[in-house]
Amino acid sequence: MKFSDYNISKEIKDQLAVLGLNRPTDIQFKAIKHILNGEDVMAIAQTGTGKTAAFVIPTLELIKRSKNKYAKRNIQCLVLVPTRELAKQIASVYDEIGKKTTIKTFGLYGGVEQNEQINAFTQGVDVLVSTPGRMFDLISQGAIDLSHVRFLVLDEADLMLDLGFSKDIKDVMRFIPAKRQTLFFSATISKKIKSLAYKVVRDAIRIQISPKNPVAKNVTHSVLLVSMDDKRFFLENLIKEFPDKKVVVFVRTKVRVERVVSAMERVTIASEAMHGGIDQEDRFAIFDRFRSGENRVLITTDVAARGIDIPSVDCVVNYDLPEDPENYVHRCGRTGRGINRGQAISFCSDSEKEVLSEIEEYTGENIEQYLITKDEYSSILTGTDDGSNNWQKLIDESNEGNGDNW
Repeated sequence: MKFSDYNISKEIKDQLAVLGLNRPTDIQFKAIKHILNGEDVMAIAQTGTGKTAAFVIPTLELIKRSKNKYAKRNIQCLVLVPTRELAKQIASVYDEIGKKTTIKTFGLYGGVEQNEQINAFTQGVDVLVSTPGRMFDLISQGAIDLSHVRFLVLDEADLMLDLGFSKDIKDVMRFIPAKRQTLFFSATISKKIKSLAYKVVRDAIRIQISPKNPVAKNVTHSVLLVSMDDKRFFLENLIKEFPDKKVVVFVRTKVRVERVVSAMERVTIASEAMHGGIDQEDRFAIFDRFRSGENRVLITTDVAARGIDIPSVDCVVNYDLPEDPENYVHRCGRTGRGINRGQAISFCSDSEKEVLSEIEEYTGENIEQYLITKDEYSSILTGTDDGSNNWQKLIDESNEGNGDNW
């Protein structure tokens, strides 16, 4: 079935064609028809499977159908998300798919000035995509009216629980009509997720697309056993071997992110850091530069592991293995999105082998080990351009210069 066969408006169909979206993914095929029928939906699907468009397309269509019924522009659809980056991204998806309609979407998040945001609501908004904190700030100031909401969407609900937004999700129910359509999207399912879902959805259609291995089938993932102190040399080698590839490198802490960026700078590799300690506007700018290809190496904490859609990421590097096995899946999901194929490689030190075992238990299979000989390992260490730390290279050069005198 193609999108052209769906009972949706010509404006939305035409724009989907412009965007190259001709056929629905599995989650879109199973969710869109139920949403258009007015049913509550609880959908569980892997990252990178097209969950965002699965609710954007039908909510845009249903709002468009009802536009003539409302003389004034009111917030009809509220999408709650856990992070600022995700709020901005999903708002842009609504703008892209709804470009040929008159529907107005606004992305609301903290870390920026409120005045322009408040002004947007005075002009009218149809779809609000928001993080909970800034939304409640503006509700308390009387700038936001949610009394006309017809659609409530909770996206990345599992992460919202992990970040402590459970109370906020319950509180928002006080401001929106009891008669509404609720759409609940999550990458994973657990007792906590089920408990929250059943509090906000009514007789929901449950859709779960979860293959045996939760890592997306478009991603080839492997692990390389590397000493902790040698990881920077292997990252240098990988990036220089594929200089035109777009690479996301995941590191455990923001301090280590900065250290890895500095290590890459010493070997003339341009990269940018991304972590929670960076100013919000700067974070948006960094993501934009990476999306456009101005910067091809992004070194980040797990702040970029969930939900963020960056086109054409060729490779994910788990410089440090994540302590939470779920985050391994989400990290790998930054590549191989949609119909594209991607590669993920993990550097595992001796101290991380227990974490690797937990990840393999979670994914249900052993991760393929990338085998390397001692000579190959040694050549990567001696081949670095970081002469300040490469003692073996200095020793070898000295041996060559002094002959038998060393």
